[in-house]
Amino acid sequence: MDTLWVRGVCMMSIKNSDIIKIESMVNDRRNRELVLSLEERELIIDIQSKTTKGNIDNISRTKQYARYYKKHNEIRWSFLASMVSRNAGWNMTDLEGEWYPRILTKKERKVLFFTYERANWLIFSDAYPQLLVYEYSKRVGKPLFYLLRMFSVSRFIEAEWEYYWQYREGERLVTAQIINEQNIIQKPVIEHPFYKKKVFQRFFYNLQDILHFSSVLFPTQDGRLFGFSVHQFTQLDERIELGKKLASLLFHEYYYDLFLRFSDKIEHTGSRFDYERYVSERRFRNTPFLRTTYPIIQHKRGRTLDWYMGKRNDKWFKKVELGDQFELTNWYLKKQKQVQAGILIEDLLLKNKG
Repeated sequence: MDTLWVRGVCMMSIKNSDIIKIESMVNDRRNRELVLSLEERELIIDIQSKTTKGNIDNISRTKQYARYYKKHNEIRWSFLASMVSRNAGWNMTDLEGEWYPRILTKKERKVLFFTYERANWLIFSDAYPQLLVYEYSKRVGKPLFYLLRMFSVSRFIEAEWEYYWQYREGERLVTAQIINEQNIIQKPVIEHPFYKKKVFQRFFYNLQDILHFSSVLFPTQDGRLFGFSVHQFTQLDERIELGKKLASLLFHEYYYDLFLRFSDKIEHTGSRFDYERYVSERRFRNTPFLRTTYPIIQHKRGRTLDWYMGKRNDKWFKKVELGDQFELTNWYLKKQKQVQAGILIEDLLLKNKG
């Protein structure tokens, strides 16, 4: 029997034992009444205020994630969240760019925008208080994660923060955060009857899914695009696997500095021109600035139930194989032309019908 395999199994067993103990402690703690000091109450109000200010729109969320990573670069998820949030902004402005209004009605575009906005608003609402509690824990030199219940944060991720505080396993934490946030949007967005009917069962969405037109991109200033195409977005396991692959790529030893430089140097406007000016010869913008296009949306979180039922899915923590098919520059340019050609044909057919 392979010695390395045996050692890996043993290490996994030890980690599982540790996290189960911590999870039991978190459950016991949550079953007891939490009596807050004046200082703790003021801290909660401060975190709520900062979360509300940071969660105004896609631009504010992207910037807050990136700023947080600059202060606490051991928390890798914040950098991943900022780069994925850039992609969400690009998807939003695509809807009001040169192409999509030709085949989607104003109502359809509005629903798609609100789907992106709702999912990303929910994730920030859940994740940013976690980040701030960690920041304050660092400041005072002791874990304050018992406060996470005040922000309706899952027991699952509270236990993972406690585990990280003890063992400092950054790779495990970023995986746990990916798992948590994808579960956060599963029922309120992906499985919600309104979005299911209006978005995920519609022809345009399914066509994108089948043909892999949609993608998450990490651009560089030297004109290259890295990332992965997105398919089966409604499947929780697929989104978690995608998140893990994106995290692995983002922190790749050969490319991390390029991605960080783009993040630091290029202001996020929501328009794909942020990176397209480096990729192609085109010197004009065909998607608008996000803040000149969309209003501020007033959200309500609604009733929040903990998604975690106490049963851990070990496969979610398994390492992913990155492979070597992650430079997408040529693929992206080709797919973009295919999308545009398809839209022109659809537009022509609609005009002929009329």
